[in-house]
Amino acid sequence: MLRAGGNTLSDRGEFCRRLAQEAGRRAHTAFGVSPTSMKGRHDVVTEMDREVERYIRAAIEARYPGEAILGEEEGGNATGAAFAWIIDPIDGTANYARGIPRYCVSIACLEDGQPCVGALHDPSVERLYHAERGGGAWMNGERLAVSACAEIGAAAVECGWSTRRPMADYLALIGRVMNAGCAARRSGSGALGLADVAAGRIEAYVELHINSWDCAAGLLLVAEAGGRSNDFFTGDAVASGNPLVATNAALGEALADVFGVAPVH
Repeated sequence: MLRAGGNTLSDRGEFCRRLAQEAGRRAHTAFGVSPTSMKGRHDVVTEMDREVERYIRAAIEARYPGEAILGEEEGGNATGAAFAWIIDPIDGTANYARGIPRYCVSIACLEDGQPCVGALHDPSVERLYHAERGGGAWMNGERLAVSACAEIGAAAVECGWSTRRPMADYLALIGRVMNAGCAARRSGSGALGLADVAAGRIEAYVELHINSWDCAAGLLLVAEAGGRSNDFFTGDAVASGNPLVATNAALGEALADVFGVAPVH
């Protein structure tokens, strides 16, 4: 367990990235073998999801007692809190349960409803992504920057899928993306899709509905890497989710038109 420490933004950032890395390594010990159950249609959960979330919660409660915590598996109430921790213990659980190495641990801290620190750990390839507000986005000590691609016909776009929207809406989105000349893809982890945007591997990530725990850390990575997004954290987004668009800077407005989501900024 992490030791108690200070409360500056830098302290929070260091705590967040160390905790994400520890939790990711813990999750990876049961990669592909953790017992599973179903929460809903195409919504799998493993025993390790719950174990990792409890581990993360205990560390936060010890370090920052009394601060709000919202996790995918055990819930919580982060609405209106001055500081709120948002946890996805395993983003990409369907991949994780099947032994597909495309998943991560995602932890973010919101200050007054906006991410101030965030970290993702991808233990399959030992990539630790992290960002602090105003401090840039990083992966294993290397500063990240979004793609410079300005040609929509050369763009690669990941299109996340949610059961909260009709399949017809998702297929229409894929059609718009491909008709615009973009390459469409889906890999099963919204958090890592956003990390790919921040790292310049793809030009955009879009999802018609995504939960805050899937994207809070990733959105900070994109912003600190020079990217753009819609105003995800409006309304009841922390508790109930919202549509999401995250892009590089060069294609932001053009891709917002393709996606049919509020213009990025």
